Amino acid sequence: MPEEQFTFPGNDFNEITVTVPSSLTDEAAAVANMAVPYGIYIEDYRFLESDVELIAHINLIDEELLKKDRTKSIIHLYIPLDNPVAEAVSFLSERLGASEIPFEIGVATCREEDWANNWKKYFHPVKIGERLLIRPIWEEAGADAEGRVVLDLEPGMAFGTGAHETTRLCLALTEKHVKKGSSFLDVGCGSGILAVAALLLGADSAFGVDIDPAAVKTARANAELNGVGAGFTAVCGSLTEKVSGKYDVVAANIVADVILMLLPDVGAFMKEDGVLLLSGIVEARLDEILCALGERGFTVSEVLTENGWAAISAVR
Repeated sequence: MPEEQFTFPGNDFNEITVTVPSSLTDEAAAVANMAVPYGIYIEDYRFLESDVELIAHINLIDEELLKKDRTKSIIHLYIPLDNPVAEAVSFLSERLGASEIPFEIGVATCREEDWANNWKKYFHPVKIGERLLIRPIWEEAGADAEGRVVLDLEPGMAFGTGAHETTRLCLALTEKHVKKGSSFLDVGCGSGILAVAALLLGADSAFGVDIDPAAVKTARANAELNGVGAGFTAVCGSLTEKVSGKYDVVAANIVADVILMLLPDVGAFMKEDGVLLLSGIVEARLDEILCALGERGFTVSEVLTENGWAAISAVR
């Protein structure tokens, strides 16, 4: 089917393309499906002849299709214009890299390497909940601050700017549950936005862990930028390998599949009256996560949803 049939009228969407080795198409597609709460479109020509015969019952194939590169697949994601494309690019880059999947990312006519110069224009101050304002360091908070706690952010290319629904929802829950003197654990800390917000909201200490060393570096820099570096520790690795102790609030803004992997172990890092905050969950997976929480002895206290995404607070 011609590619133009998959475009959207009126330029209502930006298109992200992810090119990967054909042999890793399924793994890359699973990551791509985590970045948007709706479908993706995949160009994979490995089985062109057999698929055409099976579906159309013909063996006459356009010559241009026969020339397509069979060694690579292209995954197409479509993001509404009013949604932050750069957040999705950051997520894809982080998760594909962590999965050791070679990839190239393109956004419309702007290649990934151009984002170093162009991506900042997509981020602006964002109000979160009742008390927070996330401010990219190149923007002025101005009147928007309205007495809110201002979190200055240099996202780099790490996931987490406050613009994406998953981050906003998790920040809103963080605001509700972090109290003066709390200890906070951020699993998959990305830019460090949750941990830094917790410290600015009164937490005594915050610990961040992420599998991406670039994210850990960015998180540390953001803690220093906001004057809370002394209370923040960030390490590269997995939860069970790098984290010790018990915390008042544990947050994981990741994806449903990773959350399911974390649930058997995360309770060991929570105080008896601790709170677990989960985000990055597409609504289609919400019931699955809620069921898994129940099986692990958690009681769900709140569920927030926005634009196809969900976040959960739970206690043991």
